[in-house]
Amino acid sequence: MQPLRSKTGLSIWMQDIREIIEGCVRGEKRHQDALYKRFSSLLFGICLRYTKNKMEAQDVLQEVFVKVFNHIHSYHHDGSFEGWMRRIAVNTSITNYRKNLKHAYQEDIDVVVAHNEEPIHMEDLEFTAEEMMLCIQRLPAGYKTVFNLYVIEGFMHKEIADKLGIDVNTSKSQLSRAKSYLQRELNELSRIKQKE
Repeated sequence: MQPLRSKTGLSIWMQDIREIIEGCVRGEKRHQDALYKRFSSLLFGICLRYTKNKMEAQDVLQEVFVKVFNHIHSYHHDGSFEGWMRRIAVNTSITNYRKNLKHAYQEDIDVVVAHNEEPIHMEDLEFTAEEMMLCIQRLPAGYKTVFNLYVIEGFMHKEIADKLGIDVNTSKSQLSRAKSYLQRELNELSRIKQKE
């Protein structure tokens, strides 16, 4: 179901989403299907950022929708519904990460070795969103989780440490290592592109 566009397009979309939410609260399958169709791509993208592959992301997405449907009655229309669901997706993805990896790749910030590689001049390079996503997906799980929470979701290191049950310095270390890893990946991709 695509939102209707008109002079009052936003209000029609909001009314439509409110109707879908109310139908989901009543447990009506057609409204649950409509909600899934409208938001599954967005939430899948969030889950994919925190998982190893598409199959794991699909499993997490299923957990996200179970939580959304089980707790939709607690949404009171006082904030962004999309934001409410995004929070559920991020938290469910983090729970999955913690359950499966239990702090893999953790090291203290003091042991991070600075790399003397040439910095990437992003204005000189053109990477597609797909290429960037592939590079991020190749990050080791711990690095990827911290990178996504810090760079994409906007969490601070203290919040990340609390969410993941790790030390603040570990969060900083993993972000630093993630950036170095991405820099190497992008440098390699740049070399490949220049040869073409």
